[in-house]
Amino acid sequence: MPQLSAAQYGKDNIRVYKVHRDEKAGTQDVVEMTVCVLLQGEIETSYTEADNHNVVATDTMKQTTYIIAKQHPVNPPELFASILADHFTATYPHIHIASVKVKQHRWTRMTVDGQPHPHSFMRDGSETRNVEAVSSKADGLYVRSAIAGLLVLKSTGSAFHGFYRNEYTSLAEVQDRILSTEVDCGWKWNTFKTLKDVESTVPKFDEAWKNARQITLELFAKEESPSVQNTMYKMCEEILKLVPEVKAVDYSLPNKHYFEIGEQHRTRLRSLDCADILVDLSWHKGLKNTGKDAEVYAPQSDPNGLIQCTVSR
Repeated sequence: MPQLSAAQYGKDNIRVYKVHRDEKAGTQDVVEMTVCVLLQGEIETSYTEADNHNVVATDTMKQTTYIIAKQHPVNPPELFASILADHFTATYPHIHIASVKVKQHRWTRMTVDGQPHPHSFMRDGSETRNVEAVSSKADGLYVRSAIAGLLVLKSTGSAFHGFYRNEYTSLAEVQDRILSTEVDCGWKWNTFKTLKDVESTVPKFDEAWKNARQITLELFAKEESPSVQNTMYKMCEEILKLVPEVKAVDYSLPNKHYFEIGEQHRTRLRSLDCADILVDLSWHKGLKNTGKDAEVYAPQSDPNGLIQCTVSR
């Protein structure tokens, strides 16, 4: 006999923009977010019996998000997501778990005539600051913070060699290569018992985000990387060291490749997993663009390596 073994529903892609006006300073600050709300609880009859009496409408979730954004701070996003998630489990007895995901988009204040402009901003890349807060009647509040969509590249200072080889291996060992990736880094906070515990941690959320971002960028840039695996492990170690309230750190780093265009304009995939392959231009009057003369590369989107890890205390 079939049975409903898992169910949740909600509202995704809720776009929220909030402006904070500092009348005394004559400046404004802006926050833009994309929010997803998902609920679990005593909702099975809406699936199995077409009985909607326990269904909190997804439009209600959207309107609630706007009201909470009006009545409460939206920064740091960890606090806003926790307030919103806690609202649903506190307001509706039959809702046992509420998950709120917040994606905060980057708006950076413009500099005009050498001074920060009071109310003008620019979209500073595709990087987002992400948060997931899960409120559970049984377990408290779980919060995961993250950096996503941070695209980085180093033109040297990365190697990959000494890996396992057999008859299926064609990849050449490389002592120096281009390394490019799109950073997805997350850190899980120790579980909070109540919303008040989240509120008491507010100063640490921004600090942890700044530390995680700085560690990621500095280690990526400075280290003579023997592998993506080893570099991401060191990043996790450093974040755990600096943020004692965090219990686990995870990274997901896909390789962004640069392939060689070979003779007669054909693509030569001499090293599918190595990002320093270049454009062979020797067919054109002996033009040198390989080895020490390499300057022009051909970026490719797939297939790509994907390296992930989680480091816990």
